[in-house]
Amino acid sequence: MTRAFLALGFVAALAACEVTPVSPAGPGQATTPPQTSAPSARTNARSFLRVVSRVEPVAERECRARTQNVNCDFNIVVDDRPGQPANAYQTLDRQGRPIIAFTLALIGDARNEDELAFVLGHEAAHHIAGHIGRQQQNAVAGAVIFAGLATLSGGDASAVESAQRLGAQVGARTYSKNFELEADALGTVITKKAGYDPLRGAEFFTRIPDPGDKFLGSHPPNASRIDTVRRTAAGL
Repeated sequence: MTRAFLALGFVAALAACEVTPVSPAGPGQATTPPQTSAPSARTNARSFLRVVSRVEPVAERECRARTQNVNCDFNIVVDDRPGQPANAYQTLDRQGRPIIAFTLALIGDARNEDELAFVLGHEAAHHIAGHIGRQQQNAVAGAVIFAGLATLSGGDASAVESAQRLGAQVGARTYSKNFELEADALGTVITKKAGYDPLRGAEFFTRIPDPGDKFLGSHPPNASRIDTVRRTAAGL
């Protein structure tokens, strides 16, 4: 079931999957060709609702087929808070129901329904793969390890507390790139089964800043993500 335009207050959230367009380049740098005509807000809304109506039931079927004792009743909402960047994220409400949120900017920036479908499939895949729980487990493990090291080195209470915070951050990010690639792969499956083109949908990776392959970065390089989509789609 879908409920749009909901005030958002969540207890746990996966790292946001931003799709903010690349800023205009300086002199001598390549630029992304601008859209010739921006669709109206009404057209964007209709496209979004059409995508949700097709992708949501597919995502819920995949969730039930791939999991056990997991809430697969997605609640897809629009984060209509003013000033929010183009972004989508998956989280859970207090009852453990999965929520997928799109900002208005993302809906407006999408160039076609395939892109909206791929983003929705990707966020649904985060829940199906249990990434929030796995991320929290990694954070706890990192906090315990770092706190233990601080204690063994003779750190005081303040040092141990700082080590816990740092360990939680390191632990949460340790496998975040793998989580994104897992979600890209399963998101490709969901997008294709819903009748959309995941390769066309993943073209937004060519328009967003490339995070590169940073140590403990939250997202993998865009080239790796596009390659994952291509390989997964080729196997379908």
